[in-house]
Amino acid sequence: LRLFVILLASFAAWYLGYFVAAHVPQNTISIAALQEIGKKPVVRAPAPKRQKCDHWSPCPPGNFAYRILSGGGKQRRPKICFEDELALYGEQRNVMCVPRITSCVIDSTDNSRQMMDFIRNAPKGALILMASQDDVSTRLKNDAKKLIEELGSKEIKNIKFRSSWVFLAAKGFKLPDNIQKEKINHSDQTKNRYKGWPAEIQIEGCIPRNLI
Repeated sequence: LRLFVILLASFAAWYLGYFVAAHVPQNTISIAALQEIGKKPVVRAPAPKRQKCDHWSPCPPGNFAYRILSGGGKQRRPKICFEDELALYGEQRNVMCVPRITSCVIDSTDNSRQMMDFIRNAPKGALILMASQDDVSTRLKNDAKKLIEELGSKEIKNIKFRSSWVFLAAKGFKLPDNIQKEKINHSDQTKNRYKGWPAEIQIEGCIPRNLI
């Protein structure tokens, strides 16, 4: 009796397996599908959206985005970005990008007269964005440095040989105190990123449109 029960159960299991295999489509169940059973769902964050001037986060509505990057060594040229437009890059000089926005770079030539004309000719209500390339300390005369100081620079008189320097100024109006306006990085042979030059530096932020 016990042997009969075992044979009957085996036959029933075989028949049930045959029945299922004959009536269930083969592509219904796959090994890959079985392997996915029990796995936790993976939640993937969406790709971050690129912001103006490569900011990490967007400027609030009603603001302009800006980013000023100094030069680094001989090959890395400065960049000045305003509202996602490169107002200055590489060899360009004194480029008018958009109305009432003026940018310039101070490089290895004597730019004192050019810089003074640049500042004096900028209209009231203009933003002035500056970045250094090579050496500002020896290439700008004191009269030019004084004009930059009058624009609000606190570091122009402290610049040393091959210091990296960036500056944001407003002519004829005052920028909010919480806006990043100036930064400097002095050359130090024990810390310089490039041979004879410190690492490039940058400032970035958002400027309320109603100020301009």
